[in-house]
Amino acid sequence: MCKVVLMVNNMNNFHKNHYNHPSKPLIKCLTDCELGSEFTVVGVNAGQKAKKRLAHLGIFPGVKISMKHCAPFRGPINIIVKGTSIVLGRGLASRILVDSVNMHNQ
Repeated sequence: MCKVVLMVNNMNNFHKNHYNHPSKPLIKCLTDCELGSEFTVVGVNAGQKAKKRLAHLGIFPGVKISMKHCAPFRGPINIIVKGTSIVLGRGLASRILVDSVNMHNQ
């Protein structure tokens, strides 16, 4: 009985330390991001052709992008990459994994 309680307490401490820690980055897809915020691309969860297309557009891991406009009714997303405005469909934008720049700097 004591071992089980100890394990539960250790798991609670693990969750408190690893999931609620303010300096941990929050990785999410581009479609879940807020307008006007700046993000760093962490990865692209897509096939080779989609990765190649995004790389030609300047979207690859390590690049900073910002969300400029998001069309209503699941329309396309307008982002800024290195000063260039790019419009992506939601399907492709949902494959781009980003990390908030503001959380990284704190």
